Amino acid sequence: MADSDVLVLGGGLVGTAVAYGLARLGRRVTVLDEGDIAHRASRGNFGLVWVQSKGFGVPEYQRWTRRSSDEWAAFSDELQRATGVSSGHERPGGVTICLNDEELERRSQRMAQLHLEAGETRFEYEMLNPAALKKLIPAIGPEVAGASYTPYDGHANPLYTLRALHAAFIGLGGSYVPNARVDAIDARPNDFRVNAGGALHAAPKLVLAAGLGNRALGAMVGLHVPVRPVRGQIIVTERMQPVLNMPTLMIRQTVEGTIMIGESREESGFDDTTSPEIVHTLAQRALKTFPFLRHARIVRSWGALRVMSSDGLPVYEQSAQYPGAFVCTCHSGVTLAAAHANHYARYVVEGALPPKLARFSTARFNVQAAA
Repeated sequence: MADSDVLVLGGGLVGTAVAYGLARLGRRVTVLDEGDIAHRASRGNFGLVWVQSKGFGVPEYQRWTRRSSDEWAAFSDELQRATGVSSGHERPGGVTICLNDEELERRSQRMAQLHLEAGETRFEYEMLNPAALKKLIPAIGPEVAGASYTPYDGHANPLYTLRALHAAFIGLGGSYVPNARVDAIDARPNDFRVNAGGALHAAPKLVLAAGLGNRALGAMVGLHVPVRPVRGQIIVTERMQPVLNMPTLMIRQTVEGTIMIGESREESGFDDTTSPEIVHTLAQRALKTFPFLRHARIVRSWGALRVMSSDGLPVYEQSAQYPGAFVCTCHSGVTLAAAHANHYARYVVEGALPPKLARFSTARFNVQAAA
């Protein structure tokens, strides 16, 4: 039996960010990772560190996202110093492109709502007409009606971020166990024994961070975690000279020079394949946004599954039946990586989630079911 202070189930961006934060606080941490047979959202992520589309009607989510984005640069620098691996993080601000007046009006209303709901924390943004947008991003096409801009947005390389987190976690003495699919959890308050990969692991605290696997794992420790897969498809071009100086919601240029085009939102179950129809739709919108892309060669495309709760918000909770068991799940593993490492890990050590995260508890699903 392997003994640790905390067992983290899931070795993707969410689990490893929490594990890194725990190890940084001096805890003995073991990450049990199912491996690449899992529907790992981290490997198919678009890579945005995004604020301006988060939290409509839920200011707690807006504040949590903004906090993570504000801390991302220091978080990235810390990982690079520890491992030599750059996450490729940049925060030049970002825009959401609108191709017609209807999209622009709808976007303007949404941004005004975010600004109003931000209250004292403030939420600064600009609605850009085509001329102003072209000054900001000269490559923009003539069919674009405008865009929203905020200075809070940025992007990073999800794969390098995951690599850096793993390396930093191991460097702090963390234990990573691959091919460790969980078969059973023997749960008692502050006493958890996990049978995974043919071995038994024990710890007084447990963090469920296994993405789509959290639904089944949660049931083992008295937690209702209603997550479902939502497919997103992405197109990637050949490397090009720098032409996009900031990310947009659906198109960004990586630090390596490739252009990433996404992202669809499809209720496809656990099917993560690609489809010509969706790829065509993504390409057509990309060409209207940036006409120079008609000369770019596509080198690959893929589909990946988001981890989406029934209301789209993160799920953060400690089990009432089995204290010491926490769940941490969201569909924004890149954006929230800094918050998970810097804050969620500390809450696990302290043994309680703060009132400001109450909006993300599983209690909201019970209310929805009753309604």
